[in-house]
Amino acid sequence: MEWSDSWRGAFRIELRAEAVNLAWHGWPVLPGTYPAGEQWAGRNGVEDDGPVPVHRDWQERIGTEAEQVATWWAGHSYSILLATGHGVDAIEVSADLGRRAAVELRATGIPVPIVATPEGRWMFLVASGGTAIPSATSTDGDVKHYGQGEYVPLPPSPAQVGVVHWRVKPQICAWQLPHANVVRDALLQAANPTPAYGLVAADRS
Repeated sequence: MEWSDSWRGAFRIELRAEAVNLAWHGWPVLPGTYPAGEQWAGRNGVEDDGPVPVHRDWQERIGTEAEQVATWWAGHSYSILLATGHGVDAIEVSADLGRRAAVELRATGIPVPIVATPEGRWMFLVASGGTAIPSATSTDGDVKHYGQGEYVPLPPSPAQVGVVHWRVKPQICAWQLPHANVVRDALLQAANPTPAYGLVAADRS
């Protein structure tokens, strides 16, 4: 990914502003490595498969105040990582299942912040805790609940083939996160939809 100096500077400012805003709302954010050519830069030149915390003692830095968070992004286009299990968890699914679950959530009138990655994954952000998400919610069983000791990228973190972005911003739900069970139920309904009455009646005729 080739970036001009002016674009890199503007993007760094955007990343920093978003990280500070998230921290100000109490979300545990951390600086993560970012793509530069074919390698992930930002952590002692170590090549990784994806964004990882810049600081090896990242778990001790969870809950850092917004003022300190601002200094982390000074001069660096770090990815924004969310340390899950500290008030915010993430439920990751395929984009197809995510879209259908989002429709179910809209029907119930419960907004949920949703993050999408360039790799075709959707993450529903929920309050920490709740029961495990059953694999039956996905036809391929590829459902992941990120909690304690884990992290996920947040917008506008850069990736090798694009940028992580919001499908539903946290402002839509006034920064109030639903219980994980709300998303679990929507995923179950999306994976196993109830046939419409008209279709059932037609099948019986």
